[in-house]
Amino acid sequence: MSSTMVFINDIEIAAADETLDEEALRQRACTELLRQRAQALGLLAGDDAAPRAGAISEAASQAIEALIAQELAGPVPDEAACRRHFEANSRHFAHGERLQLRHILFAVTPGVDVVRLRQRAEGHLIELRASEVPAFTDAAKELSNCPSGAEGGALGWLTAQDCAPEFAKELFGRSEIGVLPQLAHSRFGLHIVAIDAREPGRLPAFEQVREAVAQELRQRHGLSALRHYLLQLADDASLRGVSIGAAATPLVQ
Repeated sequence: MSSTMVFINDIEIAAADETLDEEALRQRACTELLRQRAQALGLLAGDDAAPRAGAISEAASQAIEALIAQELAGPVPDEAACRRHFEANSRHFAHGERLQLRHILFAVTPGVDVVRLRQRAEGHLIELRASEVPAFTDAAKELSNCPSGAEGGALGWLTAQDCAPEFAKELFGRSEIGVLPQLAHSRFGLHIVAIDAREPGRLPAFEQVREAVAQELRQRHGLSALRHYLLQLADDASLRGVSIGAAATPLVQ
């Protein structure tokens, strides 16, 4: 948690009185490194306002997009690469897959201690992984911040389109049944998820989803390139109070 001021090249990105977990600090650091790089390359005015409470200007946001497009443009995946990816991940491209779900939501709200919330959720996850269905139902009624808690966490049958995209990405196109071994994440918070049943979707022909396959490969390359780029920027910068060395996929807002 942030307890001291945090700086990137003498630009403050977090004040001492802000309560931020390490991931939030890293996200701010990644964004500021990119903002300053955009200034250095002339993509953003030198007098662009420094971020306030993590918020950057609209001009800075556009400049960062231009920077990424300019510096990290990757190769266009060829037909063979697309086919290999499709064959290895065909379930991911299925249409109409449905899951019967139960969940327990630990909501992330303003001012919440996210580290402690995660520890609490993970503790309950370990207990429930070794428990029977009634234990999950009782835990959902007691713990969940979702209205579904009153129904034991039951969400019924859902498709990916019924869920927040980031939540669906962690659940669909897989094969697990039962209480998942890790927490699922969404814009609402942290979830313990139990999958009671899966109905597989229809697998399309490669030709029907070729562009989607190519787009996914481009995104994967872009995220990997962005990680390396940020680490290079961090090596050349002066960072105080934060490190991005342990950062996962950076999400630049």
